[in-house]
Amino acid sequence: MIMKFEQFKGILNKQIFEESKSVLIGKISKYPGRYLGLFRPTKPKAKILQNLLQSHEIRFGDAFEILIEEYLKKLGYEILDKKFTTNNGDKLNVDQCFRKNGKTYFIEQKVRDDHDSTKKRGQIQNFEKKLNEMINKYGEKNLIGVFYFIDPELKKNKNYYEAELKKMSKDYGVTLYLDYGKELFELLEKPEIWDEILKHLKEWKKEIPDLPETNFDLDAESSFEEIKDLNPALFRTIFENDEIFNEIVLTIFPEKKTLKLLLEYFESKSEEKTIYKTLSELLKKRLK
Repeated sequence: MIMKFEQFKGILNKQIFEESKSVLIGKISKYPGRYLGLFRPTKPKAKILQNLLQSHEIRFGDAFEILIEEYLKKLGYEILDKKFTTNNGDKLNVDQCFRKNGKTYFIEQKVRDDHDSTKKRGQIQNFEKKLNEMINKYGEKNLIGVFYFIDPELKKNKNYYEAELKKMSKDYGVTLYLDYGKELFELLEKPEIWDEILKHLKEWKKEIPDLPETNFDLDAESSFEEIKDLNPALFRTIFENDEIFNEIVLTIFPEKKTLKLLLEYFESKSEEKTIYKTLSELLKKRLK
């Protein structure tokens, strides 16, 4: 076994589930209309649940970037800087960049190949930008690029990507691959890692809940710790607005346990900054 299940699970849980509450509070404050209004076919709780599910899907891809990098480290690859700035001042970030045995690899990593026609063209253009910058930084000799999809079950645009990468490889003089699932680890001559990933994923899926919990008061201490240091402006918005507070805030904090902890915290900081005194007064009125 290359990576123990506890480490694998820890990476997924930390990246996917931690900070999801603070991100949600930020979205509620900035875009309350997404959760409220007559012209929505859902009530706020359903929209909150949908938002959490979408967030977890996106963060799953982020978690896999970290997981694969950890596997690369364990295989002895030298991890290279993944962020760089182009001559035009654009900031680019490759998902994986590493070196071993004189070869430099970079990977553009996606969860699944299910993009529509507009997005698939954008993905290829983005890959070409990164390819050009990788050549500028490391040269074309012994450079290998991989366009990688984690989920091997979906290959909607495979023919398109293969044709584009083949032309790109010829034009730039760089070896490029289109890989799905296990193929990346076959390229690295470590196919057993994919089998381990599948095994760990199956175990992890058994442990996670069917749906995200929308009652953040079930673990009030944890919820409080995650959100207490958010920008005060976010709290000011959700505490001042009757509809936001009654329809959304009380949906995610129905027992008011987390709100009471926030009140104590704001009161303790009220002498440091006036805004915390304002927040404590606003929240005190709400809790009455």
